Amino acid sequence: MAARRVVLREAARGDLEQATDWLLAEAGRDTALAFVDAAQAAMRRMAERPGTGSPRWAHELNLPGLRSMRVKGHDWLIFYMTYDDRIDVWRVLHGARDIGGALDAPAGTGEH
Repeated sequence: MAARRVVLREAARGDLEQATDWLLAEAGRDTALAFVDAAQAAMRRMAERPGTGSPRWAHELNLPGLRSMRVKGHDWLIFYMTYDDRIDVWRVLHGARDIGGALDAPAGTGEH
């Protein structure tokens, strides 16, 4: 099966930008670049095998179909929904955040 295209919502793009900026300031260029590489690798994995992400938050938040995948080597999670033609990335959140509150807040696209 061909990999699906990955589409980032506005909120997910902002999350990635904020995480990268924070890592750059707090941990340095190498760590920030490693995070970007790991996030891209996670999105490639979810595009190729969307069912491998955890459904934990789908159950906890009553959002059927929501999955999450950890950014390997980092404390961020990528939250996404799978469709026949694409992977819709909702958010990229640090694991210490109030995940339920962040996912329940408007994502900037009105598609929640």
